[in-house]
This record gives sequence, structure tokens and C-alpha cells, in this order.
Amino acid sequence: MGRIRVATICLASKGYPTVEENRRYVLKLVDRILKVKPDLVCLPEAFTTFTIKGYRSLEELAEELDGPTIKVFSNKAIEGGCYIICPIITMHDGALWNSAVVIDRSGDVVGVYDKVHPVTSTYDYTIFEDGVTPGRDYPVFNLDFGCIGIQICFDICFPEGWIELARKGARMVFWVSAYNGGFPLQAYACLNRYYVVSSVRTDRSMIIDPCGRILAETDSMMNIAYYDLSLDYMVCHYDFNYSIPDLILEKYSDRIRVRSYRDDALFIVECMDEGLRIEDIQKEFNFESFQQYIDRHRYAYRCIHEGITPQPQKAAHGFRPQYQKWL
Repeated sequence: MGRIRVATICLASKGYPTVEENRRYVLKLVDRILKVKPDLVCLPEAFTTFTIKGYRSLEELAEELDGPTIKVFSNKAIEGGCYIICPIITMHDGALWNSAVVIDRSGDVVGVYDKVHPVTSTYDYTIFEDGVTPGRDYPVFNLDFGCIGIQICFDICFPEGWIELARKGARMVFWVSAYNGGFPLQAYACLNRYYVVSSVRTDRSMIIDPCGRILAETDSMMNIAYYDLSLDYMVCHYDFNYSIPDLILEKYSDRIRVRSYRDDALFIVECMDEGLRIEDIQKEFNFESFQQYIDRHRYAYRCIHEGITPQPQKAAHGFRPQYQKWL
């Protein structure tokens, strides 16, 4: 898997009266970000249509999955040799959707997420986003560098979608939106232990790590942000593992990135070299993930609650000290 470069943009609340002008504006930003050779570029929610006024029906603005916007950004994906997440209003399967279309490095559409939670556009909650149909599913997409999921704007208010994407194995979730989103994005990243990348029509698109820290972000002056990372990572608890970060860095140097968050009692081990795998590093240094640590406790608690004496568990850390370095 190894190192990848993820890029995002913001629109800084800038838009134009026509779909064509909005498309040209975003193309200009994509041309700029392609100069840093990203592996994936994420664009904001419904970026071609959000400024359009005076239409009779949303159908006038919706595009097929092989429509002009997808064709233009498919060509850009080929040009840049990267994935592009392209959110637009679509018409497919006989209905209107607020969609995020996943375009691969060859310019092919490899997946679509249809927003599950469009926001009401009427006082009586009978019409959503001027005619958008609520989606039903939370698909994940297996790209050549790892598994991703997508959420759109008002989905931020519904934790179940974010939890489901984690359950399905997403290592990174992209949130495309009309607004910045704020702290909940960091909370979802931390609680679900995956990367979150936002792309917004306002000014603060972010790249957030699996412990909820912001690694890169845009603002009203700088419309693009990017960061090098790997989806072959593990979040670990410091208990029984105090010396593990030092040992890994001593042997592997910058081939593995370790980020330490002492206040959280957590650290992240991330394989930046495609010749290394986190499973092998875990076995070499005898440590377990934060999730495994939590699950061991849950098993013991459950036994006690059921009146059963918990069976001894053989953890990777063995008899190492729990709260101090041993080397």
C-alpha cells in the first residue's frame, strides 16, 4: 500500500451564475492541485449547481452519470493519474440524487454514493433539497490504496452512517459539504479510528487523522490542501506499549511514521513504505491495536456480568510493564 498523497479543495464561498462557470472555476483549482501529483482529489458538494437560481425543476440541473461534468473530470483524472471524487446532482434509476461520483485513475466511474440524509427544503418535511431522493446505503469503495467511504453534508448529523462505514472497513471517509462542519468531523475520525477528509464550498476543508488531529486545511486565501499518508496504519493504546514507538523508529526510521498523542494515551503506527505491512510490524514488536485492547476488556466484563470467571487471555504484550518504558 505505502505512501499516498490526498488532496482537497475549498471554494471559499465563491460561485457563478451558470453550471459552466462553476465547472470552469473548479477545473482551475484541480489544475492547480494536479501540479503536486496527488493520488486522490476530493471536490465539494454539488459544486456545479449550488449558485443557480430561477430553475423550474431540479431536473433541469441534474446530470446523468456520463454527463458533461463527469466527462470533464474523468479526463482530468486520466491527465493526473489520480482518483477524483466528483459530487453533483445526478439523475439515475429514475430519480434525482445528491451524489458523489468516484472516478478512478483511468477516468472510469467506479462507484457512486447517494446522500442518505438530504435536508428538508420545506417547512413540513415533505420535499428534500428541492426534489432529491434520500439514498439507502453506505457503500465502501476499494481503491488501489485502500478502502474509503463517503458522507455528504447533512449526513454529519447522523452517526449511524459513520459507524457503518467503519464496520465495513473504511480506512478513510470523505465528507463533501456546503459548510465547514467543525468539531464533529474530528470526533468521527477519533471515535471510528479512520482518516476524515472534508471538501467544502466555504473555506475550511480539512484532512484529519484517526486520532482526530487536523493535519492540513484550506482557508479563504489558500483553496487547496494536501497531505502524504498511508491507509496501512494502526491506532494503539500506550498501556503495555510504552517503548514500542521508540523501537519502531530505531529500526525503520522514516519508513514508518509514528504519531504520539500522550494526552489520549494513544499512538498511530503508519507504514509509509510499500515494502512494509502493519500486520508484520505488529507481529515483530508484539503489540495489538487499540480495538483489540478494548475488546479484551469487553470480553472480561461480559463474563463477570454473566457470573463467569474470565479465562486468562494471552495478549501480544506478554508480561511487559503496563505504565512505563522497559527499554
